[in-house]
Amino acid sequence: MRGEHIAIGSEILLGQILNAHARTVSLAFAEQGFFLYYHTAVGDNLDRIANLLRQAGKRSNVIVITGGLGPTEDDLTREAVAQVLGRELHLVPDAVAEIERFFAGRGRPMPEVNRKQAMLIDGGEFLPNPNGTAPGQYVESEGVHYFLLPGPPLEMKPMLDNYVVLRLKQLLPNSSVLVSRTLHFCGIGESTVNEEVIDLLALQNPTVAPLASEGEMLLRITASAATAESAQELIAPLEKQLREQFPKYIYGVDSDSLPSVVGDALRARGATLSAAESCTGGLLSSMITAIPGASQYFFGGVVSYDNSVKSSVLGVSEETLKEHGAVSEEAAREMALGVRSACGTTFGVSITGIAGPGGGTAEKPVGLVYIGLADSDGCDVYRLQLRGSREQIRLRAAKQLLWRLWTKLNH
Repeated sequence: MRGEHIAIGSEILLGQILNAHARTVSLAFAEQGFFLYYHTAVGDNLDRIANLLRQAGKRSNVIVITGGLGPTEDDLTREAVAQVLGRELHLVPDAVAEIERFFAGRGRPMPEVNRKQAMLIDGGEFLPNPNGTAPGQYVESEGVHYFLLPGPPLEMKPMLDNYVVLRLKQLLPNSSVLVSRTLHFCGIGESTVNEEVIDLLALQNPTVAPLASEGEMLLRITASAATAESAQELIAPLEKQLREQFPKYIYGVDSDSLPSVVGDALRARGATLSAAESCTGGLLSSMITAIPGASQYFFGGVVSYDNSVKSSVLGVSEETLKEHGAVSEEAAREMALGVRSACGTTFGVSITGIAGPGGGTAEKPVGLVYIGLADSDGCDVYRLQLRGSREQIRLRAAKQLLWRLWTKLNH
């Protein structure tokens, strides 16, 4: 199978929305062992859509098209596919009645323009859309299978799973499945990991691919086999090798994140956490509380952006602030100890630094960050010199703290 996804919509090309459907379609296909060869996007223009479809039909035998099935004049997917295939569009009364029922269920009459959504390409069939007014369509021509799906994600995704994937499994029985295992690294540079696994990157089955991620890096192991169990058997020795090679740096797999694994470790120990933040401005607390169930272990945080809050709320001494400054090992230590005492938690953590782009000096340049981890034994403070934009420095500082805390909890 040679699959292709085409996203329709000028708003994608203008950068007004992300082409998130590309990822959704890719994941759905990969789970079934189907291969996508191309992702493309095109604006709401009949000639350009038609030209792209002609190219796609020459190189792919499965084409999933998302968007352009609405009722307005710039919704042109049906018309473009019909034109390229040399077929007519005809109105289907049952489809009109279905759209009318959709509007009636919301206490509204169907606008006349929505009749357009009941136009079916000759030789095609409608794909039901229980969540919207635009039915999808499936049509085959000269061995190429076209699937037309609406753009709204809550409409598109169920139709992709229920009609496209199931239809392809019937039309193109696949003798193999693809299984991936993604290892998450932190505390080690991407270039260092790549250098140490360079021989693995040449493997064919399973394959190993590095993936960039802000403040961390990932290695994806993918195997193709007759069954998922067989594919996992191919992956397991490689994962074992990598874990032995990088025992301190692999913190999770697949959907794991630094906040989630820290939360799991705190919950397993019956431990609690509080945070004092300066340059991250609450980012760390937001990441922690984004995990469902965080209230079991996270008691609260203090955004001590101004020195007056550091001293009055966290107990950072005026002497420390005067002699060492807010961005210092001493301030980070007192912040972590102060928030732990104020919240009565097992651990107290802190971040203070210079995120930039201004505010740096020769002694304390932009990107200088101190993070503190306090518990009943005292407080460890780590000095970081981070690079990047303001947002990158803030995010990297928060992830470094979480990784250090995970390390403390697990090693």
